[in-house]
Amino acid sequence: MISRLDGTVLSARGQRLVVGVGGVGLAVHVTPQCSLAARPGAGVALHTHLVVREDDLALYGFETEAELEAFELLIGVTGVGPKSALGVLAHLTPAELARAIDSGDERAFKAVSGIGPKTAKLLILQLSGKLVAPAVARAAAPDARADVLTALTGLGWPERTAADAIERAAVAAPDAAASSGALLRASLAILGPAARP
Repeated sequence: MISRLDGTVLSARGQRLVVGVGGVGLAVHVTPQCSLAARPGAGVALHTHLVVREDDLALYGFETEAELEAFELLIGVTGVGPKSALGVLAHLTPAELARAIDSGDERAFKAVSGIGPKTAKLLILQLSGKLVAPAVARAAAPDARADVLTALTGLGWPERTAADAIERAAVAAPDAAASSGALLRASLAILGPAARP
């Protein structure tokens, strides 16, 4: 089982990265946010899950262990395949997913392709109590913002542009402001692919 990749981004397109490890390029399915943040030639570390089928081997990669754990729980639900599970994590952070399940919020899954009302109910039923929303103190937000500002300026965005995107992301998604990873994804979504430096 391949559980982690540390390598170099060879290409990033859509929801697929090719990561160079020891002279071999491995295709990894990732969320759009992860792909957008990846830069060819840059280092990347991903927690991975290998899906083995009779006619296919597919590797799914995640920036955090929490995302990997959520993915593995999602694909354990009847009728939820790896692509649908990845779609859920493209729209919801693990903390948001845990809150949606704990509160029985079926609407949280409305925008996820492949997850209809019946599957949303099944997710809530089968995952209730299995996902725990991390108790992150709001005091951690300034550190998260500083980390994301450093990351975005390191990727080439002007500091003023990056700071504005971070502020807008924090206002639009207050829950994301306490986590560097979630805030980075939300900020990148605001900056958008057209605005890449």
